[in-house]
Amino acid sequence: MDKNILGTELESCCDELETGFFRNGKCETCEQDQGMHTVCAEMTDEFLEFSKKKGNDLSTAREEFNFPGLSSGDRWCICLPRWIEALEAGKAPKILPRATHSSVLEYVPLEVLEKYILTDD
Repeated sequence: MDKNILGTELESCCDELETGFFRNGKCETCEQDQGMHTVCAEMTDEFLEFSKKKGNDLSTAREEFNFPGLSSGDRWCICLPRWIEALEAGKAPKILPRATHSSVLEYVPLEVLEKYILTDD
Protein backbone atom coordinates (compact mmCIF):
# COMPACT_ATOMS: atom_id res chain seq x y z
CA MET A 1 0.00 0.00 0.00
CA ASP A 2 1.42 3.35 -1.05
CA LYS A 3 1.50 6.12 1.55
CA ASN A 4 1.00 9.86 1.21
CA ILE A 5 3.08 12.66 2.75
CA LEU A 6 0.90 12.46 5.89
CA GLY A 7 1.80 8.78 6.39
CA THR A 8 -1.67 7.45 5.59
CA GLU A 9 -2.95 5.52 2.58
CA LEU A 10 -2.42 7.33 -0.73
CA GLU A 11 -5.75 8.65 -2.01
CA SER A 12 -6.86 9.41 -5.55
CA CYS A 13 -5.74 12.72 -7.02
CA CYS A 14 -8.44 12.85 -9.66
CA ASP A 15 -11.24 10.47 -10.58
CA GLU A 16 -12.45 12.40 -13.62
CA LEU A 17 -9.14 12.43 -15.52
CA GLU A 18 -6.78 9.50 -16.04
CA THR A 19 -3.79 10.93 -14.23
CA GLY A 20 -0.69 9.40 -12.69
CA PHE A 21 2.04 7.22 -14.14
CA PHE A 22 -0.37 4.27 -14.19
CA ARG A 23 -3.31 6.43 -15.38
CA ASN A 24 -5.43 5.19 -12.47
CA GLY A 25 -6.02 8.56 -10.80
CA LYS A 26 -3.33 8.06 -8.15
CA CYS A 27 0.15 9.57 -7.93
CA GLU A 28 1.72 6.14 -7.49
CA THR A 29 5.25 5.50 -8.71
CA CYS A 30 7.71 2.75 -9.56
CA GLU A 31 11.25 2.43 -10.91
CA GLN A 32 10.01 2.93 -14.48
CA ASP A 33 8.47 6.29 -13.56
CA GLN A 34 11.45 8.40 -14.61
CA GLY A 35 9.42 11.62 -14.31
CA MET A 36 8.35 10.91 -10.74
CA HIS A 37 4.62 11.70 -11.23
CA THR A 38 4.13 11.91 -7.46
CA VAL A 39 2.76 15.40 -6.68
CA CYS A 40 -1.01 15.80 -6.74
CA ALA A 41 -1.49 19.46 -7.61
CA GLU A 42 -4.38 21.73 -8.46
CA MET A 43 -3.60 23.47 -11.71
CA THR A 44 -3.41 27.25 -11.97
CA ASP A 45 -3.10 29.34 -15.11
CA GLU A 46 0.27 30.51 -13.82
CA PHE A 47 1.63 26.97 -13.39
CA LEU A 48 0.23 25.78 -16.73
CA GLU A 49 1.96 28.66 -18.51
CA PHE A 50 5.19 27.99 -16.59
CA SER A 51 5.12 24.30 -17.53
CA LYS A 52 4.40 25.15 -21.17
CA LYS A 53 7.39 27.50 -21.28
CA LYS A 54 9.52 24.68 -19.83
CA GLY A 55 8.47 22.38 -22.70
CA ASN A 56 5.57 20.45 -21.18
CA ASP A 57 2.28 21.85 -22.49
CA LEU A 58 -0.36 20.48 -20.15
CA SER A 59 -3.13 22.79 -21.36
CA THR A 60 -3.42 21.55 -24.94
CA ALA A 61 -5.45 18.42 -25.65
CA ARG A 62 -3.52 15.56 -27.29
CA GLU A 63 -5.99 13.04 -28.70
CA GLU A 64 -3.23 10.62 -29.69
CA PHE A 65 -2.37 10.24 -25.98
CA ASN A 66 -6.00 10.37 -24.80
CA PHE A 67 -5.08 13.59 -22.99
CA PRO A 68 -7.87 16.17 -22.68
CA GLY A 69 -5.69 19.15 -21.77
CA LEU A 70 -5.83 20.74 -18.34
CA SER A 71 -7.40 23.94 -17.09
CA SER A 72 -7.08 25.93 -13.91
CA GLY A 73 -8.75 23.99 -11.10
CA ASP A 74 -8.03 20.53 -12.54
CA ARG A 75 -6.10 18.16 -10.32
CA TRP A 76 -3.22 16.22 -11.85
CA CYS A 77 -0.22 14.11 -10.81
CA ILE A 78 2.68 16.29 -11.88
CA CYS A 79 6.37 15.43 -11.98
CA LEU A 80 8.24 16.22 -8.80
CA PRO A 81 11.20 17.89 -10.60
CA ARG A 82 8.78 20.27 -12.39
CA TRP A 83 7.04 21.12 -9.11
CA ILE A 84 10.43 21.88 -7.55
CA GLU A 85 11.32 24.07 -10.56
CA ALA A 86 8.03 25.92 -10.15
CA LEU A 87 8.68 26.27 -6.42
CA GLU A 88 12.05 27.88 -7.09
CA ALA A 89 10.44 30.22 -9.63
CA GLY A 90 7.63 31.20 -7.26
CA LYS A 91 4.96 29.47 -9.39
CA ALA A 92 4.34 26.18 -7.57
CA PRO A 93 0.71 25.08 -7.49
CA LYS A 94 -1.04 23.99 -4.31
CA ILE A 95 -0.94 20.28 -3.49
CA LEU A 96 -3.35 17.73 -2.06
CA PRO A 97 -1.42 16.08 0.78
CA ARG A 98 -3.56 12.94 1.00
CA ALA A 99 -2.92 12.29 -2.70
CA THR A 100 0.78 13.27 -2.87
CA HIS A 101 3.12 10.27 -2.68
CA SER A 102 5.33 9.90 0.40
CA SER A 103 8.48 9.64 -1.75
CA VAL A 104 8.23 13.42 -2.30
CA LEU A 105 9.51 13.82 1.27
CA GLU A 106 12.90 12.47 0.13
CA TYR A 107 13.32 15.67 -1.93
CA VAL A 108 11.16 18.35 -0.30
CA PRO A 109 10.79 18.81 3.49
CA LEU A 110 7.29 18.57 4.91
CA GLU A 111 7.69 22.12 6.29
CA VAL A 112 8.01 23.41 2.71
CA LEU A 113 5.13 21.30 1.40
CA GLU A 114 2.86 22.53 4.20
CA LYS A 115 3.02 26.04 2.73
CA TYR A 116 1.43 24.70 -0.48
CA ILE A 117 -1.35 22.54 0.93
CA LEU A 118 -4.83 23.21 -0.40
CA THR A 119 -6.95 24.38 2.49
CA ASP A 120 -10.05 22.55 1.24
CA ASP A 121 -8.29 19.18 0.96
